[in-house]
Amino acid sequence: MYAITPWTKKQAKKFGYNVKPSTRTGKKIDVYKDGTYLDSVGAMGYSDYGTYLIDKGKDYADERRRLYRARHTGTTQGEVLARNLLW
Repeated sequence: MYAITPWTKKQAKKFGYNVKPSTRTGKKIDVYKDGTYLDSVGAMGYSDYGTYLIDKGKDYADERRRLYRARHTGTTQGEVLARNLLW
């Protein structure tokens, strides 16, 4: 099971979301707004900004985030949630 990072919790609070470990197989977090389920985001098996911050430090995490954001420019709800909460 994925342990939600402090960075993701901070981002969720900033955007007004609640996050919980996902009940969907292969996903990291379930995202809620005002008690309503929005989406499950983040693929298990891949790191995210908060994980890189903990494991590799800020400089490395910033570079990984830059590269992630260059690759993922989608506008679906799930993509925007992943970008805002995990990256």
